[in-house]
Amino acid sequence: MTGRGGGAGRKTLLAPIHFIFSLLQKRSTVSIWLYENLRTRIEGRIRGFDEFMNLVIDDAVEVQMATRDAPGKRRQLGKSQDPL
Repeated sequence: MTGRGGGAGRKTLLAPIHFIFSLLQKRSTVSIWLYENLRTRIEGRIRGFDEFMNLVIDDAVEVQMATRDAPGKRRQLGKSQDPL
């Protein structure tokens, strides 16, 4: 590629922190894949983040992906339980 043509038809790359900010502004539901546990994901809406890209998630749900042996499971996170 020589860089000629004025960039027609090319997509501009968006920095990851700007992409996270756009998801925050749109209040999109996101699915976060855990690095060392590929069968577990966290779903919810981004409420905030910092310069290290630590996320605060609203309405978070832990999703256990289905396998051959077991169906998938969903568990709501962050809600306090009523005392017994």
